[in-house]
Amino acid sequence: AAACDLAVCTADAKFSFSEVRLGLIAATISPYVVEAVGPRQARGLFATGRVFDAAYADKIGLVTEVVADTAALDAARDRIAAEMMACAPGAVEASKKLVDDVAHRPVEDVMEETAKRIARARVGEEGQEGVRAFLAKRKPIWAI
Repeated sequence: AAACDLAVCTADAKFSFSEVRLGLIAATISPYVVEAVGPRQARGLFATGRVFDAAYADKIGLVTEVVADTAALDAARDRIAAEMMACAPGAVEASKKLVDDVAHRPVEDVMEETAKRIARARVGEEGQEGVRAFLAKRKPIWAI
């Protein structure tokens, strides 16, 4: 869940970073968990190996959505897939990279670069198609 851009679970889901109970550490997943929930939460969860529920996972940011049951999980998957398929693939990739590049950096350090990126996107193939589609009140080619 921590390594996913979007993580959806059912309300009855249970989570645990139980490596410490085996005399191990959560080393492999630690960068993803720390990024998702923050150092303090990760430290406590790694040190105790305690089991926690979906509501707590949602509260700390380990998951992005909690749904009632597996039928709702299927519906959420389909909804998210439809939302993503309506987006320009190159813009999605560039947006994900943008988040990585600006995270945890002061705004004044990234403003010039973000302005350059939006300018490149506006004149790029996907940006041009997206604006044309919007003005023509039609779907862009990637969403057809």
